[in-house]
Amino acid sequence: MRELDVLGVRVEMPTNSPIVLLREREGQRYVPIWIGAPEATAIAYAQQGVEPPRPLTHDLMVTIITELGHRLTAVHITEVRENTFMAELHFDGGTVISARPSDAIALALRAATPILATEELLDEVGVTMAVEEEDEVQRFREFLDNVSAEDFEE
Repeated sequence: MRELDVLGVRVEMPTNSPIVLLREREGQRYVPIWIGAPEATAIAYAQQGVEPPRPLTHDLMVTIITELGHRLTAVHITEVRENTFMAELHFDGGTVISARPSDAIALALRAATPILATEELLDEVGVTMAVEEEDEVQRFREFLDNVSAEDFEE
């Protein structure tokens, strides 16, 4: 398994479809996953450290897990089926629950849990950026520095 970092979320134009961009920690492959606007907001809030006055769904889920005496130990991005990514939540004690990648990523960010993918999945869907494309990556990072969660609300 390879660990992935969440670079951030952005809106793909002209479709206005949110994307979360992951990058393997010890490598050059990127994994773009198209997600819904509410999940994009949840991920952006987690990355920005936004603490709402009342817990949002993913905050509540992490609190429930913790209060029940358990811990989310890892999130696995497992496969792509018919252009749809699949993920799993791995808990202490060996429990594994299927989840949408967007929800799994939002939980992982809140619980400070690693996000992992298999080498095979990265070989299948990973996009390697060439050196001359690093400017594009830098522009994307600058975009992420300036985007807010409200940009994903409808």
